[in-house]
Amino acid sequence: MEVLNLGMVGGGTVGSGVFHALQRNGELLAARIGIRIQVRKVAVKAVDEPRPYPIPRSLLTTDWREVVEDPNVHLVTELVGGTTVARTIVRTALRLGKPVITANKALLSAHGPELFAEARAHGTNLYYEASVCGGIPIIKALREGFVGNQIVALYGIVNGTCNYILTRMAREQADFATVLAEAQREGYAETPPDLDIDGHDAQHKTGILASLAHGFWVPPSQIHVEGIRSVTLLDLQFAAQLGYSIKLLGIVKRLDGAAPGRGRGPAIQVAVYPALIPTGHVLAGVQGVYNAVLVRGDVVGDTLFYGRGAGKDATASAVLSDLADAALDLRFGSRQRRPAFVEQTPGGRVVPMEQVVSRSFVRLSVVDRPGVLARIAAVFGQARIGIASVIQPEGHTGEVVPLIFMLHEAPDGAVCRALARIARLPVVKAPPVRFRVEPLDQDGPSNPNAGA
Repeated sequence: MEVLNLGMVGGGTVGSGVFHALQRNGELLAARIGIRIQVRKVAVKAVDEPRPYPIPRSLLTTDWREVVEDPNVHLVTELVGGTTVARTIVRTALRLGKPVITANKALLSAHGPELFAEARAHGTNLYYEASVCGGIPIIKALREGFVGNQIVALYGIVNGTCNYILTRMAREQADFATVLAEAQREGYAETPPDLDIDGHDAQHKTGILASLAHGFWVPPSQIHVEGIRSVTLLDLQFAAQLGYSIKLLGIVKRLDGAAPGRGRGPAIQVAVYPALIPTGHVLAGVQGVYNAVLVRGDVVGDTLFYGRGAGKDATASAVLSDLADAALDLRFGSRQRRPAFVEQTPGGRVVPMEQVVSRSFVRLSVVDRPGVLARIAAVFGQARIGIASVIQPEGHTGEVVPLIFMLHEAPDGAVCRALARIARLPVVKAPPVRFRVEPLDQDGPSNPNAGA
């Protein structure tokens, strides 16, 4: 049986997980693909650092170049993270014509076009299944499984930390700060937690999915991002009364009513934000640290991918999948079975968020006196934003009370401007809290110019 040598850069949590998985299932993998993958060398920060799974000392080095530049290494995994040294490692391997497998979504988000161009120029490939949603094979599904579909919409719960926090807040009726502190103590949230709870981790993943789904590179600067810091227990309670759950979603939607870009490429919405989704929808039932991605194709309809989105074992599973593809591509001389981002669709564009149409949930803190509702409703009316329902909950005492609005579909910019005016009213005592509503049905809003 043919043997290919693997050089690993990174032997920490993920790297040792990959090494362990290869020791455990290497023979199974070899039997299935007809190629044995053998670890030749592993570059680590420190030989004696603790790691979840042991790696023989004889395989370890602290110099990544000993791994990447070894002529007897055929495949390279980059599992160190970050966007500086990792970029140099990946570029070096690609320039040597060696396939690279990475789990580094931040690197792809920052330097994807450059790295994929480098791979093409040197007759090799860059594999990245593990960069989005850990063990869920969403990259392979978008690249291969849905090759005959236009992707109409994609909704992803792609950050396990945020989903864990929102799940516990709703289940235990606990506030955000308390749950976040406990999540950090239990190792489900980093310290500081900004990358996760401010939506940037989800931004990296959503951009990769959007680029795959629509065939043109979506830079991070074009992705609207909001995190979950503004979600309170009160919001979860009111949302539940209205039949909704709140989830942090990565959203990619084709906006068929928008003017296409040059070349008539697709006009799409790409965003990350906490949204109200119907409690009865399957995505609302995704709990804890689990991830899920709903993909809507024009031929296949709705499909759902669900599983662990992070962790050494889930990520190792995805890396092994890429190793199998890379090994087979090497054996049969295939540079790539399909381009990384379809065919670089000409003229595709991301529609500015202010033009995107959606329904909204708005919570205001207002003084408890007659005429307040009329003054606020007048602002919405002047902005041509319809009010679907109003909740003035009983049982709240004091001078300031909550007031909840469900708004009809309206352009995002119009809602933001109306809320800015409302915030300046003397009867409003705190900044308005607003979440978009995603119905997740087949007939959701698609025209960004509706109601303008």
